[in-house]
Amino acid sequence: MKFTATLIAALAGSAAAFAPIQQSTSGSALKATAELPGAIAPVGFFDPLGFAEKADANTLKRYREAELTHGRVSMLAVIGFLVGEKVEGSSFLFDSQISGPGITHLSQVPAIFWVLLTVGIGAAETRRAEMGFVEPQAVPVDQAGLMRENYTPGDIGFDPLGLKPEDPEELAIMQTKELQNGRLAMLAAAGFIAQELVDGKGIIEHFTA
Repeated sequence: MKFTATLIAALAGSAAAFAPIQQSTSGSALKATAELPGAIAPVGFFDPLGFAEKADANTLKRYREAELTHGRVSMLAVIGFLVGEKVEGSSFLFDSQISGPGITHLSQVPAIFWVLLTVGIGAAETRRAEMGFVEPQAVPVDQAGLMRENYTPGDIGFDPLGLKPEDPEELAIMQTKELQNGRLAMLAAAGFIAQELVDGKGIIEHFTA
């Protein structure tokens, strides 16, 4: 079930994304990070390994795109873990045959699910690549992965509920909330996977034991 959430996450990148990063030198790009969504007190811009110091503006933009995308996937994956294990044996999906820890669910689904999953993720990633990245034939050799200058990381125009604020300050707050929740979800999903690998028990089972 958590893998279904992963597919949904790939298709549902929200409009509340990060503020655009202007093309600049590495030094000025690093200075600008202090005002980016996600850099909040008391930690501020947290980069203990110094990745930002070695990156130019386009590389920082790719980092932010990757962090936001993985955060969205992880938020839905966490929900998928909990919901999938809670309704196991009673869900209308797959004739209620999926059971056990969430990490074993994918191995229990029929082959058609693999096909749908692959096609869905492929379509979503193709759309994201076309919107966010410059065509390979137009990218200089020394700028692999060049992103479009007017592209805001994570903003693929999907906002069916109209949640994206028009006020810049409110948008920045929403962006920070999304990023912070995404970071927490990445840690939570990793913890869920590690725990289930250790003892073979579902997360819900740990809560109720």
